[in-house]
Amino acid sequence: MIDRQILALAVPALGALVAEPIFVLVDSAVVGHLGTAELAGLSLASTVLLTLVGLCVFLAYATTAAVARRIGAGHRREALQSGIDGMWLALGLGLVLAATLWVGGGWAIGAMGGTGEVAEHALVYLRWSGLGLPGMLVVLASTGVLRGLQDTRTPLYVAAGGATFNAVLNVVLVYGVGLGIAGSGIGTAVAQLTMGAVLAVVVVRGARREGASLRPAAGGIWSNARAGAPLFVRTLSLRLAILLTVFVATGLGEVTLAGYQVVASVWGLAAFALDALAIAAQALVGHGLGAGDRSHVRSVLRRTLEWGVAAGALLGLVMAAGGWWFALFFTSDPDVRTAVALGMAVCGLLLPMAGWVFVLDGVLIGAGDGRYLAWAGMVTFVVYVPFALAVRALAPDGAAGLAWLWAAFAGVFMAARALTTGLRARSDRWMVTGA
Repeated sequence: MIDRQILALAVPALGALVAEPIFVLVDSAVVGHLGTAELAGLSLASTVLLTLVGLCVFLAYATTAAVARRIGAGHRREALQSGIDGMWLALGLGLVLAATLWVGGGWAIGAMGGTGEVAEHALVYLRWSGLGLPGMLVVLASTGVLRGLQDTRTPLYVAAGGATFNAVLNVVLVYGVGLGIAGSGIGTAVAQLTMGAVLAVVVVRGARREGASLRPAAGGIWSNARAGAPLFVRTLSLRLAILLTVFVATGLGEVTLAGYQVVASVWGLAAFALDALAIAAQALVGHGLGAGDRSHVRSVLRRTLEWGVAAGALLGLVMAAGGWWFALFFTSDPDVRTAVALGMAVCGLLLPMAGWVFVLDGVLIGAGDGRYLAWAGMVTFVVYVPFALAVRALAPDGAAGLAWLWAAFAGVFMAARALTTGLRARSDRWMVTGA
């Protein structure tokens, strides 16, 4: 019974979760054949964009937990009203971020260590792709509403259509029209805005059926922002760790940075695939706690952890064994290909532990345990910092440096997260029942 519930939510959720990584993966494949400098520039720009989107993932996570709890307690109209307020927050935040990137994108690229031709390509992609942020943040918020309603199929269909649309636009604009890396950014932005519009229409229709108001309510928007604040801090710790990792890769040279972009794209795809189980856990845990069923919540925790480790092992085997073949799709530079193959081998070995971490994260988010996750996230980041800086100071450039960098991130950082979330899950303090 639990396995069927998990799979019914996790399999469709996979499509929505991998939307942004697939965009980056497609962009990497298209841009990679323009040259190493373009691929390195995309690495810097996509890191900034993924950081912003990642920091705003609370729009999905907090909404999923809140909607699921209210549904479990039988308050459907209030659940959808909370979702509408979250979407208004997402739209406003997206517009502010898009404008900020257009004006201050050069500063962001410089802060990441970008210089010369690499920085020029990065800024072009960052500005054009950043225009899609309002759409992407609305996708996050509306997807959170639908997950809370235990509907993960609709986001799957929209994500699949968006990924296909993005791929076609990228090829046409980059090579057909000849816009280069700017065409890749424009294609991604158009696809994201389209996805946001489609999902917003779906949620609005559901809200109208339940009699929920569609107007922005200051109290509701503020409530969503306040509920998401701890998750923002938790996500900030993750993004700081990724930014530090890119900073180290930049310092190890162009080959290492280009190789990092490819490995990070595939790692992101695998990570979000594993996170599909975390999304199932979020919805089921939130619903179970809302209904006051602690024993069911414990069963969900145990079974999703088993699925997470097994899926991590399977995906890790694919990464470790297929690294060289993956590299062929992204670059013709033999040094970058070697770096990619070695980096993926390291990641593949450590992916089962990541599966454990992602599921525990989802369980605690579904329980609304954001305050603990915020504290634990900052602790794990502090643990990771000296290891990352040691790699920058001591590791060689090229393939060996990339392997050491991923050993620090996928090994040390993930192990710290596994310890902090695992200790919390063993207690009962996160199992607060009621709406």
